[in-house]
Amino acid sequence: MAWRTYEDAPIREPRSQRELVELAMSGDAEAFSALAAGSVRKMYAVARLILHNDAVAEDVSQEALVVAWRDLSALRDPSRFDAWLHRVLVRECYKQAHRERRRVDVEGQIRPIVRETDPSQHSVVNDQLERGFARLSVEHRTVLVLHHHLGYTIREIADALGLPVGTVKSRLSRASLAMRAALESDAAANAVKGGQPA
Repeated sequence: MAWRTYEDAPIREPRSQRELVELAMSGDAEAFSALAAGSVRKMYAVARLILHNDAVAEDVSQEALVVAWRDLSALRDPSRFDAWLHRVLVRECYKQAHRERRRVDVEGQIRPIVRETDPSQHSVVNDQLERGFARLSVEHRTVLVLHHHLGYTIREIADALGLPVGTVKSRLSRASLAMRAALESDAAANAVKGGQPA
């Protein structure tokens, strides 16, 4: 039956994410587009933190959405869509980083969110953190971003990355130690450059 006027059409309730996922899993491209529209900004932000390149982060986010659409049937639990999508995104970030690593020795850089009350200290601290992150592997940057930036629990990181909880704990611990060592090394080098004893 065709609707004669817009006013005659029933008001459609907004769909839940789970319903959209289920529709997308059955081949509904419009439902997947709605899911993608709701996820793309966060995906881009995560990719940018891991890869520190605006254009590459945009490309990787788009590629992750293409892969997600293609592989959506692999998702077992529609309520875990966000974690599954982050897993797809992180895999695409890893692939990109490994391609870059083969081409050149990549210095992965990240601009972490720094909450400083003194604006003059913001750029100094941000630069220090950026140099520290540049010394970390993609795997270490990823767990730090997921845990500290996105607030994922160890279990959520394990689910998102498809890793055992113990591996995530170990990787997070090593990443934190590596970051601390990088920051201390940077501080010591700056002290020497400034003519002060390290």
